[in-house]
Formats: sequence, C-alpha cells, structure tokens
Amino acid sequence: MRTFGPFPRRERWKTLGVSGWVWEGVVAADRSVVGVPRPAGTGGSPWLMLALATLGFAVNFWAWALLSPLGPRFKESLDLSSSQQALLVAVPVVVGSLGRIPVGALTDRYGGRVMFPLISLATIVPVLFLGLAGQDSLGALLVGGFFLGIGGTAFAVGVPFVNGWFPPQRRGLALGVFGAGMGGTAISALTTVRLVDAGSSATPFLLTAAVLAAYALVAWGLLRDAPGRTVPTDPLLTRLAATARLPITRQASALYAIAFGGYVAFSVYLPTYLRTAYGLSQADAANRMAGFVLLAVLMRPLGGWLSDRLGPVPVLATGFAAVAAGAAVQASTPDLMPVGTIAFLTMAAALGAGSGATFALVATVAPATKVGSVTGVVGAAGGLGGFVPPLVMGVLYERTDSYALGLVLLAAVAVGMLLFTLTVVRSAARAEPVPGVRP
Repeated sequence: MRTFGPFPRRERWKTLGVSGWVWEGVVAADRSVVGVPRPAGTGGSPWLMLALATLGFAVNFWAWALLSPLGPRFKESLDLSSSQQALLVAVPVVVGSLGRIPVGALTDRYGGRVMFPLISLATIVPVLFLGLAGQDSLGALLVGGFFLGIGGTAFAVGVPFVNGWFPPQRRGLALGVFGAGMGGTAISALTTVRLVDAGSSATPFLLTAAVLAAYALVAWGLLRDAPGRTVPTDPLLTRLAATARLPITRQASALYAIAFGGYVAFSVYLPTYLRTAYGLSQADAANRMAGFVLLAVLMRPLGGWLSDRLGPVPVLATGFAAVAAGAAVQASTPDLMPVGTIAFLTMAAALGAGSGATFALVATVAPATKVGSVTGVVGAAGGLGGFVPPLVMGVLYERTDSYALGLVLLAAVAVGMLLFTLTVVRSAARAEPVPGVRP
C-alpha cells in the first residue's frame, strides 16, 4: 500500500508492448476510485489515439494564435496604442490558460472523446465571428479574442486523455509527443499574414474554422477513451479544491511556469530583443525566433523520452542548469554569431525538454482520476508564467537601457528552480515511486 496524496492505493503494471497493458488492483481508501483491467487492444490503438490527440492540440492552438500575427495590422487600421495592441494579443492567451483549470476537471469526468470535439466546435464560433464581423473595432476584437481562448484549453484535454492510454513507463514519451502540438502556434505565425495577403482578412479564419470542423468530425468518429478509465463522481468544485491541495499540483505548477513560461516568453519577446539589442531586421528577428520555437518543440518529446529512462528529476535539473548558464552568458550581450546564438539555442532546448519532463512527472505522481485537474492548473501556470518576463524585460530596459539585469534575473530564477528540483521535487518523487519509472 502506498499513498498518492489522499488516495492510498496498490497497483501492478504488466507491459504488453506498444498496443496495450494490464492494470490491476487499484482501490482508494474512500472507495471512490476503483481500478478495472485494461486489456490489450481494446477500444483502439494507443498510438492512433496519441496521433489524433496531437493533431487536435495543434489545430486548436492554430486557432488560438490567430490574432497575434495580425496585431500590427490591427494597430495600424484601428489606430491602436501599444498597450491596446498588447491587450488584444494577451486576452486569448490569458483566457486559454485560465480556462484549462475547469476544462481539465471536466475531462476527468467526461473524457477526451467528448471534450476534444466539443472544444473544437466551440472554438469555431469565435473564429468565424472574428473572420466575418469582428475586425471593425477594438471592442469586437476583444470579445472575439476572449472566446478564442477556448482553443487554448485543448492542452488540458489531451494530457489526461493520452495519459490513460499509456503505462507509466511510456507516459513521458507519449506526453512529450503530444506536447509537440504546441507547434500549432507556428502554423498560425507562418500562414496567417500570407493568407490575408493572398485572399482577404477573413481567409485565415475561414480556413481554420473548416479545419476545426473537419477535426471535430474525425475525433468524434475515431477517438476512444482508454478502456477501464476511472470516472470521478465528486462535484467539480470539490475535485478542484482537492487538486489544489496536492503537492504535485504546486510543485509542477512552479516547474512549468518557468519551463513552459520561459518558452512562451521568448517566443513572444525574442524578436523585440533581437531588434533592439542587435539591430536585426524584423524578418531576420522573426526567422531566428522561429528557429528557437522549432528547437523547443522538437526537444519536448525528447525530454519526455529521457524522463522515461532517467527519471523526470535529472532531466529537469539539467534543463534548469542549462537555462541558467545560457542566460548568464547572454547577459553580457555577446556577439550573436556564434556565442549569442548558441546561448539562445541552449535555452530553447532546455526549456523544451523541461516542459516535457514536467508532465512526465505529473503523469507518474498525480492520482489517476485527477490527472486532468492537475494538468489544468499546471497548464494555466505555464501559460500565465510566459507573460511576466516580457513585462519585466520591458520595464528594466526602459530604466537601464539594457537587458542585462533581466537576463541575470532569469539565471537566478533558473538556479532557484534547479535547487528546488534537487530537493523538494526529488524528495516528493521518491516518496511516490511508480513501478518501472525512476524519480
């Protein structure tokens, strides 16, 4: 008998290859969680479910990021101030981040087969509104952007859905592959402006709405929740309150706020930094930012895979150490080629791997019926964590005419998270061992 938060339970896993496994003897102390067998090959292939979930994540994130590439156009056409433009871009991100909390809890209750099509169909409404009638005023854009945030909650649907299909020994890799769906934001960045130039202001929105509708139909027809999925019966607010009390929720939220939050911050602010600090053209800065994003996206599955083999704690510790080193080097604003480029790419790889390792930790420590709820809170922390650093960097640059202090602060925070990982997180992971998974 061992304890996962307030849920003592006993379990034994037997891996049967990539197509399935058996799960035995899971019983909670309060009798609210009862595990049942998960026979191999029942209800669908885990890898097909992973592919469909990753596709849904990418498609919804594509929709979620539609306003950001058009921000400069709206600023010019509607005569927006810089703060109004920033608000316009931030609204969908903030709503999408906070919305993951209830959506994760709802996914625990209703499953990904229901929630993926539902989120995709709900996102179509603001996409069509923005494309056909919502570009004439700031107010209309803010209303559309608010509801566009629904697309950003797809992350909290996919993690518990994928988690249920894979045994603990493979969840790191599986969730890392799913996390690569965050590359949907890159699809938006690369296509939105081009589609407007080639067609009209409605073109990217109409295309995205059509893709969302097609995915919703495919998901409803092909997605299956994992056989033997345990369904919580407690009320939503009760489950969220219990989730907030779990140590893994607080620990993973802190880790993800820095790992994924750092990725978000650089993807938002790096073009501005490169143009100001190095005098690069807008196109050159954007291309370098795209390289940063691509490397981080590719490293996320690798971080999950390494966590399956080495444990999440070593991967997280190495990642935060690399971020601290890269930020410390970049604080002196070295020549961009090669030192600055190496520093930024090192941080990109570390942040991507750390994001994957964080959810490998969640998947192996969080109670089975609370993975969605924990994911929602942790995902919200990561999304919101990405908007603090750009604000800090902007204020510090205005006051010091340099980004050095901001990067020194990043290095200090990374060192703090390294120590936190090697002490608090490692102790908690060792206290909650999972068969076949190292802490």
